[in-house]
Amino acid sequence: MGDGTPSYINEKYIKELLEKLKRKLENNETKFENIEITIEVNPGTVTKEKLELYKNCGINRLSIGLQSAQNSLLKEIGRIHTLKEFLETYKIAKEVKFDNINVDLMIGLPNQTIQDIKESLELLIKLDPTHISVYSLIVEEGTIIEKKIEEGSLVLPEEDLERRMYWYVKDYLELHGYDQYEISNFSKKGHESKHNLNCWNQKEYIGFGIAAHSYIKNIRFGNIENIEKYIENIEAEKIELNKNIEEKQTKEEQEKEFMMLGFRKIQGVNIAKFKEKFTDNPLFLYNKKLNKLVEEGLIEVDLNYIRLTNKGLDLANLVFEEFI
Repeated sequence: MGDGTPSYINEKYIKELLEKLKRKLENNETKFENIEITIEVNPGTVTKEKLELYKNCGINRLSIGLQSAQNSLLKEIGRIHTLKEFLETYKIAKEVKFDNINVDLMIGLPNQTIQDIKESLELLIKLDPTHISVYSLIVEEGTIIEKKIEEGSLVLPEEDLERRMYWYVKDYLELHGYDQYEISNFSKKGHESKHNLNCWNQKEYIGFGIAAHSYIKNIRFGNIENIEKYIENIEAEKIELNKNIEEKQTKEEQEKEFMMLGFRKIQGVNIAKFKEKFTDNPLFLYNKKLNKLVEEGLIEVDLNYIRLTNKGLDLANLVFEEFI
């Protein structure tokens, strides 16, 4: 449960939702306890009682948004929590016996330094979460951050510094026992995010709620963003009206997307899986593109996988563009 802050919601609704889902799954002979169920949690939005209810109704993984260990940086990007609130949330999560926890960290923040990154990482290593996600700041159009950057009151790091931040994080986490399995994700062995891997392996998923996206039978679709209209359509039993985007992929589009998603994984594009799914061999299908990317030093190819090189990790968008 994510894309927003589900921990703001009264926990009784989370419990009700999961109980209904459990009944549905068990009717289809799917064991509920074998499923990875994650909820995103903002620091300071949960109590011990709320986390205990999460645990008791089947949630077995938390994702907590630290973003930075510096309160000044959190304030600059409009986050409402403090480091102290994050530490308290993490502490009670461990008391409740959540043993699979992801923590989000951000790089490329206004006025952020390598020293700031180092301090955040040192804190995380002491806390020992099973999974760490590292994202660059994306400045959305029309936001306060964009306005402050345009005014000059906030200064983003130069691209070269941001890439040095990324490599500092990568080297530091790998040195301390975390495996990088995707461009932005690191985990202890056996704690890779199942949901994320499902998406990167081009498997199906269903999104519930406003603005949620789904992928079923090679069709991608998204829901409307107006919550009043969304509820009105459900109550009128006109659920189909909640779709506002629908795109049926051709085989060519599926193949290109499989390549792009595969390149996000450090392991790379699985050649055998591509052939099994599409009957085509990507080495022949994209021969010219792949040779060009190899010559540019952006990818490498072996008998089983096609993957990004270290240079390719820095210039991944150039690789992705070849398959749009």
